[in-house]
Order: sequence, then C-alpha cells, then structure tokens
Amino acid sequence: MGWLWLALLGAGAMAGMAALGLSRRLWSFAGSALMLGAAGYALQGRPDLPGRAAQSARAAAADDAGMVALRDRLFGTYSQDHAYAVAADAVGRSGDARAAVRAYLGGLNRLPNSVAMWTGLGGAYAAHDRSLSPAARLAFDRAIRLAPEHPGPAFFLGLAYVRGDDLPAARRWWARALALSPAGTDYRREIAVRLLLLDRVLAEGGGRMAADQVDR
Repeated sequence: MGWLWLALLGAGAMAGMAALGLSRRLWSFAGSALMLGAAGYALQGRPDLPGRAAQSARAAAADDAGMVALRDRLFGTYSQDHAYAVAADAVGRSGDARAAVRAYLGGLNRLPNSVAMWTGLGGAYAAHDRSLSPAARLAFDRAIRLAPEHPGPAFFLGLAYVRGDDLPAARRWWARALALSPAGTDYRREIAVRLLLLDRVLAEGGGRMAADQVDR
C-alpha cells in the first residue's frame, strides 16, 4: 500500500506541474526531488508495519524539542537560571546525563530557591536514573513546595511519569498543571494539547497503573 501511495503522489505532482505549464527546467528539478524521496522510502520505509497511533501520540506528548520550548515559556528566558538550563540541555543532548545533573546542581549553588532549577534537576535525575528515582522526586517536590501555584513543576513531574511509562500518574499531574495555568497564557494551550494526546493513549489502553499513590 505504501508503494501505491508513493506512485499516486508522484503522478499527482507531475499532473499538477503539467496543468500549471511549468518549464522543462523545473520539471527536471521536481523529478529529481521525487526520485530522491522514492530512494529514501526504498531504503528506510516499512510499509508492511501496522499503524502505531498510540505510540505516535505518546511520542508527540513527550517530544523533547517541544518540551524545551515549553519550558522556556513556563519559566522564561531572561533570567540567571536559564543559562544553566541551556548548558544542561547541551550536555544532555550529547548523551551525558550525569553532566546535565551537575549543571543544574551548579545552578542551585548560586540560585538555591530557583523553581526552574529544582524542576530541571528533577528531570535531569530522572533521565540519568532512567526512572522517577527518589532523587528526582525529591527535586520535583522541592520545586512544588517553593511554588505550589506554578504549573511548571507539576507539568515536568508529569513528563517524568510519561517517560517512565506510568501514564495514569502523568495524567494527574498534567491535569493539575493545566488547572494552574492562567487563561490566556501562551503555554496553557500547549499543555492542553499534550494532555489531549495523553488521553488518547490512555483511551487506547496505553500505560500502566501507578504503583504508588501520587500526591494530589
């Protein structure tokens, strides 16, 4: 079926160019682009695999690049702690989770009451330990105590649960983050969309029940 759709796409593109009366030079360019696309599909495409809607929704809900942008909207970028978060992002992308933890700890030495730093430390510990470890939860709890009405710590604690495959617990924290987000803020819609995606996964049977009760 995948090859059929590829052929139909190519035929449709060619028909459209003919209808528009494009020059022969542009025909060659478009043809080359279509051939490259077909070659990539031949090398990497897996048309025989079944659809994975729930996994796609889960991946979208926890998209890393989107989370960095959302974090910046939640906590801001014009602050001292943002520089530490950027440094932690850089080393984290290189695969050095321990260095990301150290970057946040360094920031907390300077800014011990930073909600953004404690939240980031919780996420860094969760990535390093590959679970919502006691150290990660301690950091998130500290952030929540410092700013109980801020949606950021609740949201990123929920994200740690998503990545730990405990989706019911994640949903409770994301719902709390949405409730704490003021109407009209640019990040409220982002949280709502990710919560909707998570609900879609849960409706399709994804996730496991929480092993322990999550504080409400």
